[in-house]
Amino acid sequence: MTNSMTNSQYVLVENDGHVRRIWLNRPDSANAQGQQLLEELDRAFADAGADDSVRVVILGGKGKHFSAGHDLKEAQRERGDFTVEQRHAFESKFYFDYCLRIWDFPKPTISQVQGACLAGAIMLANMCDLMVVSDDAYFSDAIASTLGLASMEVLFQPWVIGLRRSKELMFTGRKLTASEAVSMGMANVSVPRAELDAKAMEMAQQIAAAPPFAIQMLKRSLNRSLDVQGFRTALHAHFDAHQLTHVSEEFLRAKERGLDAVIARNKSNLKEEGQGNA
Repeated sequence: MTNSMTNSQYVLVENDGHVRRIWLNRPDSANAQGQQLLEELDRAFADAGADDSVRVVILGGKGKHFSAGHDLKEAQRERGDFTVEQRHAFESKFYFDYCLRIWDFPKPTISQVQGACLAGAIMLANMCDLMVVSDDAYFSDAIASTLGLASMEVLFQPWVIGLRRSKELMFTGRKLTASEAVSMGMANVSVPRAELDAKAMEMAQQIAAAPPFAIQMLKRSLNRSLDVQGFRTALHAHFDAHQLTHVSEEFLRAKERGLDAVIARNKSNLKEEGQGNA
């Protein structure tokens, strides 16, 4: 039995036995990640972590698309004149730290992705332990080619899909299909859109049936296997490189041209690819 809980404006929370679903809920904006949504999402994960009845969390997005990434309209409107110090502080808190808290979340997590998963949304989805995608899902990180920035804030890709695939996708900005995401190891399984919710829940319930402390300790060990190879140090190093490109001439030229063109491009891609249930 699924039970709805008290929800925030942009995040919905549901319980199904020992599984908690956390939904991004800005479908009219393709679940663009503004500051309020990220704050609500961070609180929802904190609540799930503190609730002993929760053994597994599923992260999904309501509507046609998982998420179009960071809310560029809000960024342009509210943070367009930020200093280097202000931007570093904001992105450290809302993009880097919030993502790493999901990566370090003590309980198993599953992201379920449909439709578009763009830029910062790829980062968010990949902080989860497992990923289930619909066969119409696609991923794109065109930040370097469109904004002149060194990709996203959390550079997880080399650790997930390997160095050469990462370079190909980020240098070109091309779209990655659901089947490619599975074959490269980013996603675990691809299913038809109509089966996405059920598949994610099936996987979550199977994990929830296992001894929870053993699973939590296993997750900690698996994540530490990357840490001993330098995973966390590499993420911090890239975050600083990403911040540096915010003051490059290339980014400043893109900023002078305005983010409107990038926003329009994203909207066009969403309309062209956005099939499935509203």
